[in-house]
Amino acid sequence: MTPELQHAVEMAEQAGRLTLSWFSKKSLQVFTKRDSSPVTEADRNAEELIRKAIKSRYPDDGVLGEEFEEHVGNNRRRWIIDPIDGTKAFIHGVPLFGVMIALEIEGTQQLGVVYFPALGELYHAERGCGAYCNGSPIQVSSVSDISVATVLFTEKEYLLDSLSLHPVDMLRHDAGLVRGWGDCYGHTLVASGRAEVSVDKIMSPWDCAALIPIVTEAGGCCFDYTGVTTISGQGLVSANKAIGTALLATITP
Repeated sequence: MTPELQHAVEMAEQAGRLTLSWFSKKSLQVFTKRDSSPVTEADRNAEELIRKAIKSRYPDDGVLGEEFEEHVGNNRRRWIIDPIDGTKAFIHGVPLFGVMIALEIEGTQQLGVVYFPALGELYHAERGCGAYCNGSPIQVSSVSDISVATVLFTEKEYLLDSLSLHPVDMLRHDAGLVRGWGDCYGHTLVASGRAEVSVDKIMSPWDCAALIPIVTEAGGCCFDYTGVTTISGQGLVSANKAIGTALLATITP
């Protein structure tokens, strides 16, 4: 484990412990951001903790987070953080929220950490080094038949939008099991072989950056609705190798 990955793990664990002090707390203050999404004091305090730790150890690195303005660094390294992915779940006392930290070097996601403090599960991966959950190696499933596959989603629009012939949208009709175990939790279920596909139709860079290294190092695929692997595209699809390859063949020319 490189020093950067070790530091990311430590930061995620510290931020996770902080979020638990607010989890299921009746007095939790919830605010509404400009985009109408919710944010809590736990989100803001956790991001501040992570930003302070990065600045202390890597002062020249950039930082992009969900809750505060981007800090542009002096090199081509950028930390991308989501202090609580799944804020709505967090607010409702559902334990499927995660702290996400990624390090991008020269435009490529070098490492990713996702910590679920209420579940005690920590996922991490670094390019070329495999993916792990609580220190044990993980890999995607080998399921290739969509009729027996599990497909996960976050936004209700995935089920409620008008008829779409996009290959990813067709999965909601063809899959053996479709469930709303969404946000970052759904993508880690794919990485650990407990689901075959996870779909988010709307994503920001901090929602994707930590997930891509984990899913791909576990042997899976990550791409947006146009078939491109990016943190700034049209949503995010995580899939095991077999189903992901088949989807990409139908999405891209």
